[in-house]
Amino acid sequence: MPVLLELLTEFQASALGVVVRSSGGWGYAVINLFHLIGVAILAGSVLLLDLRLLGWRRHIPLDNVTTLTLPLAVFGFLLALITGICLLSANASDYANNPFLAIKFLGLLLALANAWWASHLSAWKNRKLSEPVGHGKIALALAGFISLISWGVVVTAGRLIGYW
Repeated sequence: MPVLLELLTEFQASALGVVVRSSGGWGYAVINLFHLIGVAILAGSVLLLDLRLLGWRRHIPLDNVTTLTLPLAVFGFLLALITGICLLSANASDYANNPFLAIKFLGLLLALANAWWASHLSAWKNRKLSEPVGHGKIALALAGFISLISWGVVVTAGRLIGYW
């Protein structure tokens, strides 16, 4: 833990941390608002895609769903990531012993690794040509399930960080 505390303390002392802290209560609140908007956009689009991968609304082609949800998910993720870094920088050292921060980051790592894995599946790569079938359909359903769980962990742990 001393190494983590040292890293978080240095991050908090960074120019970003100083700027966020000096922005006052309203500045922090606005950053937090945009963080929540990013999380909502990400979670909503991921939920729709994951449910489709699990078989919900099969009559809608997977390619149509991904055309709508992927750009939103990427935008929401980037907004949440950028604002989350800003929020953490304001008082990073306070979170050194917060188990929910570690849980959130582990969930995030799993979610991103799962997205990388799913994007390399042939069923995912061929979704524009045909609907997944057989093992490809099962693999994408598994990816959707893992995604639901891991993003759920990220959102839940993120919410619980403030209550520790």
